[in-house]
Amino acid sequence: MAYKIRYLVVAVAGLALASGAAWWWQNKPADASTGPTAAAPGAAASGAGGPARVPMVEAAKVETARLVDETQAVGSLRSRQGVMLRPEISGRIRQILVSDGQKVRRGQLLVQFDDQLPQAQLAQSKAELSIAEANHKRNVELVAQNFISKRSVDESAAALEVAKAKLALSDATVQRLKILAPFDGVAGLRQVNVGDYLKDGADIINIEDMEALLVDFRLPERFQSRIRPGQSAQVEVDALPGQKFMAQIQAVDPLVDANGRSVGLRGCIDNRRMQLRPGMFARVNAVFGVREKALVIPEEAIIPQGGRSFVVKLVPGEKPDEKVTQRVPVVTGLRLPGRVEVIDGLSADDTVVTAGHQRLQKDGTAVRVMDRAARPGAGGPGAAGGPAGAASAPAGAASAPAAGGAGPAAGSGAVAGAGPRGPGMGGPGGPGGRPGAGRPMPALEGPNPCLKG
Repeated sequence: MAYKIRYLVVAVAGLALASGAAWWWQNKPADASTGPTAAAPGAAASGAGGPARVPMVEAAKVETARLVDETQAVGSLRSRQGVMLRPEISGRIRQILVSDGQKVRRGQLLVQFDDQLPQAQLAQSKAELSIAEANHKRNVELVAQNFISKRSVDESAAALEVAKAKLALSDATVQRLKILAPFDGVAGLRQVNVGDYLKDGADIINIEDMEALLVDFRLPERFQSRIRPGQSAQVEVDALPGQKFMAQIQAVDPLVDANGRSVGLRGCIDNRRMQLRPGMFARVNAVFGVREKALVIPEEAIIPQGGRSFVVKLVPGEKPDEKVTQRVPVVTGLRLPGRVEVIDGLSADDTVVTAGHQRLQKDGTAVRVMDRAARPGAGGPGAAGGPAGAASAPAGAASAPAAGGAGPAAGSGAVAGAGPRGPGMGGPGGPGGRPGAGRPMPALEGPNPCLKG
């Protein structure tokens, strides 16, 4: 029994000694003899030699860019005016005066049906009208001399009106045997030949007005308060890769589709160069607005918390070249690939922390800014300079592409260089276009056909 008590006492004493040694090791004072192990790595690198640790963070400057508020959709092209010509009465085709794909003018005779019998009826109606006019004229002269009654004059006047109606009917029948172009356009492929006997309503040939094309597409109903006639949209077609066309929104469907909860829109494209055709599949970027000098920051700088968004801004400290942190609430706008628009809370050229937020526990913390180029795989080794120089280096590198409209965010079609284009963008000026695409397209003459009517 005494043997067990002895071992128990030794074990308790050993545990107490180990605990005391551990406490002493964790709380021993730092002095010159301890060397760099007691000092923080950041303090040793900066030559401070004190126990305070200076956290290292990454930062970027707030940039200004041209942002386009837009959304994507798919649609199809159709003619501004298109019709399939069909006869109103039955008959046999005597003559076809239009070729496939020919341009036609309004009122031009395209197809002539056999009108031999209607022409004979028209001649008969003209003869009956001549007789009725002569009888009525004679009766008017006789009633003035009291040779006939007033009733005879009334009967001859009624007969004259009947003869005029017969003539109009015969002439209308003759005119219905002529198929005329209802508007200026391009003829399609005819479905008939000379000698064919057609019943009323049979297809003859289609006419398409392709000088201006309509693009029909749909957007989710959440955009219904942001779309209105007069806005612009950028259209791309798979048949012409690299080329972009501008469409102007002409109408918004007042009815929301109950099945897809979407709103129908119709835009118009100037197609006087005849590059587009009805029925093409279109990819549409509807533009709601353009902000020329919008503030953007990297998306990793945003700290969401409690339904709000914050950023950590770097401001000058008490010491020269010292940067301290300041937590700032911001209001965000458009979200782009890798970037976020800031509507309120920051100003141009402010510097925000993009990495290392977990090391910042409170405002006023002094930090060291790490140069992004110094990270492995970031384009080569680089010395970490002062806070100001390190902060300006990544921001300048990010702003240089944006100024030319070809930065990383420009790939989304919503940053600099991706705003509304002019009418000349319909030409093959983009990459991947047809041979000779580098030459500027000649200016179009005359008014925009989309503005007609």
